[in-house]
Amino acid sequence: MKHNVILVVLDGLNYDVARLAMGHLQAYVSAERAALYKLTCELPALSRPLYECILTGVPPIESGIVHNNVSRLSNQRSVFHYARDAGLSTAAAAYHWISELYNRSPFVIARDRHTVASDLPIQHGHFYWSDHYPDSHLFADAESLRVANKPNFLLVHPMNIDDAGHKHGLDTAQYRNSARSADIILADYLQGWLQAGYQVLVTADHGMNNDRSHNGLLPEEREVPLFVLGDAFSLNPDVMPKQLELCGTICELLGVPHDKPLCRDLLRPTA
Repeated sequence: MKHNVILVVLDGLNYDVARLAMGHLQAYVSAERAALYKLTCELPALSRPLYECILTGVPPIESGIVHNNVSRLSNQRSVFHYARDAGLSTAAAAYHWISELYNRSPFVIARDRHTVASDLPIQHGHFYWSDHYPDSHLFADAESLRVANKPNFLLVHPMNIDDAGHKHGLDTAQYRNSARSADIILADYLQGWLQAGYQVLVTADHGMNNDRSHNGLLPEEREVPLFVLGDAFSLNPDVMPKQLELCGTICELLGVPHDKPLCRDLLRPTA
């Protein structure tokens, strides 16, 4: 069965902070309408390499996107490619590095900030380039894309949690409150997304440390959340998904051909 999918990547969100600070998402978990899993991010724990990892299922040492300054188009097949090639529609409200990976590189603001191009992997896009671009605006950008274009696959990628972590560090009120704020913003959209039939995944690329950075092996840098919501998920608490399996799992939900690893146990068995 084919499903529409929304993937929310809350940049820089540590697992424990997600578990303890995100009350709305946890309300769904408590009601057995969602599940929360712990993922260990691939290495290095940096943003651009892990965007590529999440969206293509390929680790950084194989993709060649090994740090944030590798600015070029991906040479891997992403969820966007598989969906477009299967005749589905794609959209993203995301940091401009996503546009550089899958649409056009380098990012040209006047050309690429608002993208409408049926031939590109990301057919409808709103892209930003300032880390303090408000999460509230980013989610509004995403919802405008969803309402106007009804995409089969939508990526939602806000940056304020990561920004707070780099400015203040992991164990700070500012970082935790940024996660709480994202949870409250999500509360405005989740029910509508689910009622519209979307399967929703909420995760992060990497975590954060008390040095106001990330790139190492500390659990707080590598452990990130994965919330799943929707009737296509098994909600089995014993599943142990991997970050590398997100791309293939999303392709399975979309019902598109792919050759990526996936976590089949995340999904409800189909007759």
